[in-house]
Amino acid sequence: MKNKNVGSLIVGIAVLILIIIFIFNQGMTKIVNTTCSHGPECTMYTTIKTQTYLSLAIAGLVLIIGLFLIFSKENEKVVIRQIKPLATANPKKFSKKSLESLDDEEKIIMNLLLENKGNMFQSDIIQKTNLNKVKVTRILDSLESQGLIERKRRGMTNIVVLK
Repeated sequence: MKNKNVGSLIVGIAVLILIIIFIFNQGMTKIVNTTCSHGPECTMYTTIKTQTYLSLAIAGLVLIIGLFLIFSKENEKVVIRQIKPLATANPKKFSKKSLESLDDEEKIIMNLLLENKGNMFQSDIIQKTNLNKVKVTRILDSLESQGLIERKRRGMTNIVVLK
């Protein structure tokens, strides 16, 4: 629902509560007048006043909340930016000769990156190679120092991109 509709509903409920409070107050005052023989000094009169003021305060608070919703601005729409896809690596750039100088584990990761259009999450590399995190991190450090890959921070993980 929109804020104005909800605010109008809450204001209506507050008005209904106020009407119930006044009807209840009149009924209780009639009961106290007929049953209490002490007159205005009777403690029931102060109890009725206390209950009436407390309930009026609560109804007033509900009314204020309703009015606030009626006169407040609508929530601004959240614009979600789309992340531009990373540029895919050119597989032609990496010849078999350039991959031959790498050790076996480096070749596995490079081939995995080439199969995945030149980019993938580091956590996915860990899963697909069955190597532990430390080993993959060290291999990626080596590949990055050779200028073959680049790591970019994405949330709690890195995305590995071929250069």
